[in-house]
Formats: sequence, C-alpha cells, structure tokens
Amino acid sequence: MRRFIWLVPTLYIIILMLPIYWLVNMSFKTTSEIINTFSLYPMKFTLENYQKIFTDPTWYMGYVNSIFYVTLNTVISVTVALPAAYAFSRYRFLGDKHLFFWLLTNRMAPAAVFALPFFQLYSAIGLFDTHLAVALAHTLFNIPLAVWILEGFISGVPKQLDETAYVDGYSFWAFFIKIFIPTIAAGIGVAMFFCFMFSWVELLLAKTLTAVAAKPIAATMTRTASSAGYELGLLAAAGTLTIIPGAVVIYFVRNYIAKGFALGRV
Repeated sequence: MRRFIWLVPTLYIIILMLPIYWLVNMSFKTTSEIINTFSLYPMKFTLENYQKIFTDPTWYMGYVNSIFYVTLNTVISVTVALPAAYAFSRYRFLGDKHLFFWLLTNRMAPAAVFALPFFQLYSAIGLFDTHLAVALAHTLFNIPLAVWILEGFISGVPKQLDETAYVDGYSFWAFFIKIFIPTIAAGIGVAMFFCFMFSWVELLLAKTLTAVAAKPIAATMTRTASSAGYELGLLAAAGTLTIIPGAVVIYFVRNYIAKGFALGRV
C-alpha cells in the first residue's frame, strides 16, 4: 500500500486543478465550440477573446480599476491595523476584549447589509464611482481581519524587545518602524494577502458603489450577456486573467500563510 500512497495527493491536486484547466481551455475556444462540442482542448484555437479584453477599454480598465482600489484598500487596512493590533497586544484598558470582539462582528456581517448605507453616503459626499469609495468600504471588513491576524503575530514577539529598544534610546515610532515592523514582516505579509484576496473577489459593494469610472473587472464580467446568450469564451478569458493577480500574491506569501493561520488565529 505504501507504494501507492502518492495516488491520494496526486488525485487531490488533479481534482483541484481541473476547473482551472477547463477555464483556460474554454478561453481559447469560441462560444459556438464551447456550446456545441465537448473537447479536452480547443478544436479551433483562437486568441480573439484575449484580444478583445486587451483592446477594449471597457475590459482592460476593469483590471486597472480593480488593482488600483484593491492595492489602496490593502495599504489603508494594514496601516490602520498595525497600531491597533499593537495596542490590543501590549496594553490592557477598559473594554479592550469587548472592543476586540466588536471588531470581529463587523467581519461577520454580510456585505449586503452595508451596500445601501454606503451608496447613499458616498452619493451625498461625492465619492460615488471612485476607487477610494470601494477601498474605504472594504476596510470595514479588512481592518478587523488584519487586526486579528497581526495581534497574534505581535503577541508572539516578547515584550522585552520593546523595553530593550527604549533602554537603547529609541523613541516609540523609531522602534516601531525600524525594529518592530521588520520583526513581524511575515505577519504583515499574511495580513496583506488576506486583505488583497477579499477585496479582489468581493463583488456586491464594488458593483454597487461604481458605475463607469471605477468599475471593477468582476462587475464588467457580468456584462457578457447578449441577445445571443452569454459570450462564454470571453467570460472564460476574463476569468483566467482574473486568477493571475491572486496567484502572484500567493506565490510571494506562500511560505508565511501557514504561519499566519497558526499565529493569526484565522
């Protein structure tokens, strides 16, 4: 039996990769071929789907908009979460545990609950259809998540490190930026990964709070329906390209994700 134990992980990986392969396979087919034939590879290989995405501003700007507000959200979330997580880890104050739990309740609420309030608020103050609007809306969910992860990493750093730095003459911010942040760099990377992934795949708020100028690719992909039906090849090509940023991010933090689950208590 030991000789065939490799079959289990191999089959598992094949099952996981099969939907991705099928998506890529469909992206090189025409919609007609997808509907009328079943094949493991394109019978008539075509790049028209990708050509349309890279030449039509409606499509490629969707990727630009998504990357812009996702990056903005990730930076804002982690920047705000770092000092908050440090405070929860290092200090004890009245209501600290209740406040920490309250932060998590924001993460538990569905995005649909906040869609209408955000829409009315941003319309009133002129933020509707801007990258900042989506980035700020996503911080409602990402900041609690980042605080939760970073607090676990920070608690794993001995408090003696802080005291030694103060004895050596470091001010708080000099210690925090020059010593402490490099020490928990792995935790920051993991927190940024989770913030990025949530913001990248979230559709409801991104679609509700944008119209044209900041419309993300996830919302653009819902426009593939026409009188003739869905443009399946185009949709598959867009989906394939959508996977790439997430795959790149996973590649850079792959060595820290497991550590993030352990120390970040996600």
